[in-house]
This record gives sequence, C-alpha cells and structure tokens, in this order.
Amino acid sequence: MKVLLVDDHPLILTALQSVIRGLGDDVTVVGADSAAQAREALRASADFDLVLLDLQLGDADGFDVLAEMRQRYPALPVVVISASDRGSDVIRAIDLGAMGFVPKRSSNETLFDALRMVMSGGIYVPPITLGGDPAPAARGGDTVPDVMRVSAPVDIPIREAAAAAGYQAVSPLERIGLTPRQTEVLAKLLQGKPNKLIARELNLSVETVKDHVAAVLRALGVSSRTQAVIAVSQMTREAQGLPRG
Repeated sequence: MKVLLVDDHPLILTALQSVIRGLGDDVTVVGADSAAQAREALRASADFDLVLLDLQLGDADGFDVLAEMRQRYPALPVVVISASDRGSDVIRAIDLGAMGFVPKRSSNETLFDALRMVMSGGIYVPPITLGGDPAPAARGGDTVPDVMRVSAPVDIPIREAAAAAGYQAVSPLERIGLTPRQTEVLAKLLQGKPNKLIARELNLSVETVKDHVAAVLRALGVSSRTQAVIAVSQMTREAQGLPRG
C-alpha cells in the first residue's frame, strides 16, 4: 500500500510516517509538507492507494485541497487527519468527499482501525454529536453531497451489503423502525443516487421518494444526507462493537 501523507508540521509528519509504516511491511509512505508538494507527488505517480491530509496547511486551506483531490482523483480515498474534532469540521470534510476523519489526539490503534476500515471500503468518522454543530447549508434542490455522488464513489459497508443478501445494516437500523421501502430508499441514498434516479429504480414518484427520504432522516435524527452517512457509519461501528462516543 502506498500512502501520501500531507502535513506541514515536520515533527508530526515524521511521527505519522513512522506510525503508518506500522500498518505492515508492504506500506510505503511519501511525505508532503505543503499542498504544492502533494499536488506534485500525485502528478508524478498514479499508484497511491490512500491520502492522509491535514486541514491546516501553510500554503492552502485544507478543505479546498480536499475538494480538489476528490475532483481530480475521485477513485483515490482521502482521510483527514486533523487537530480539530469539531462536529462541523467532520461534517464538512465528509460532505467534501473525505473517506474518514481522524483527530490527531486519537490513539495509534484508532488510526489503524480507521485506515483499515477505509481501505476495506468503509468510511470512518469519530464519535460526534450530530446535533451539536450546524451542518453546511444545503445548496438547493435534490443536492447530493460530493461524498455520495456516483462520479466519486464512497463504498461504505452498507452500500456493498445493500446490493447483496444479508444487508448488514438491517440489524441496527431495525431499532429506528424503518419500513422495508424506507430501508430500500436509504440504501439507494447511501449509494449517492439523487431522488429522480431512486424513483426510477424503485418505480416510485419523485414526491414519494422525497417523503421516504424525509422519513429516513427523521428516523436517524439528522437533517441532511451527509449526516445520514455519518449516523449510519456510527451505527455500523456500534454493531461491530466499536464505541460511538
């Protein structure tokens, strides 16, 4: 596995390189201390498997760099490694396409768990209270966050399971009382599909799909699709015996 680590603090960059190499003998870590250096590394090599990105960079805003990477390299997972653990920052990062968000205060074991989850097709978020910080303002209409767009897929566990028998999120989701149709809509929603496509695939009207999406968000106790991704991720963590917070 080849990892690009982007952090402008020399000591943290060195420490994280050492930690990430602990994932296995086959792990190669390339360090970049600026957004410019990260761009050059990605242009020079197309074989990176993962990017770890700090949000506080000296030459660029980390959120802008995240959005740029997701647009230019949609198949390359990006995990944010940040000194912040604010819910609003987590939600914004996921909305921009991050496959994970790991606070720098996390233990090495937590970082390992997060990276393994991402590399196995999951999405990792730290335990947060979704109602604690306002979500980014909706951009109007049937907006799908970048993390959930088909053009920049994020294969969270529920997505793969929804396509096969034994939909693994059914057990925790049963507790919130979704109907079978709402569960189908949720699976489509988490695949990054807009309401019109969900309606066509499920042979429903767009208005009916909107009603189901609204019901799903209410059942999850969230107000946006991005928050739904985070909520389901945390429920999946709970089902796997990992703490939600």
